[in-house]
Amino acid sequence: MNRLILINIVRFLLLVLIQELLLDRIQVSIYVNPFLYILFILVFPFEAPKWLLLVSAFLLGLTVDLFSNTLGLNTIACVFIAWCRPGVLAVIAPRQEYAPGMRLSIADLGFKWFISYAAILIVIHHTILFFLEVFSFTDLTITLSKIVLSSIVTLFLCIISQYIMFREKK
Repeated sequence: MNRLILINIVRFLLLVLIQELLLDRIQVSIYVNPFLYILFILVFPFEAPKWLLLVSAFLLGLTVDLFSNTLGLNTIACVFIAWCRPGVLAVIAPRQEYAPGMRLSIADLGFKWFISYAAILIVIHHTILFFLEVFSFTDLTITLSKIVLSSIVTLFLCIISQYIMFREKK
């Protein structure tokens, strides 16, 4: 259990550093803002208590907000997807059900499952984040473009990081 806590603390710090020192500094276009840091919420152990997930999501969003000066936008979006995650997991449960010790990863649950799971939560996160950012429906096409394009890039980065973080079981 101590090893699992240490792994999640390191993952938290690493993802926040990658987000703040690399991804927030790269300006591809106004429509593409990758948010790799939400991978922490996506791969958080599913057998952990829900309150711990919510507190961790709050701290993750707050940390990113402090570095980005975004006044709580990331915090709200992170807590919301952490709150939605158990429902999403219940809806897309694999055939063999979730076993204790199973990781929410491509290695343990498969590529198709992970794409479905991650895409749902990423789109929810980006929708909340970008609509709160503009706080209006006036530039709906721009906001929807940002949601779609940023979600695609974030999902792509999450898939790549899955192959880096989790090795196939042999």
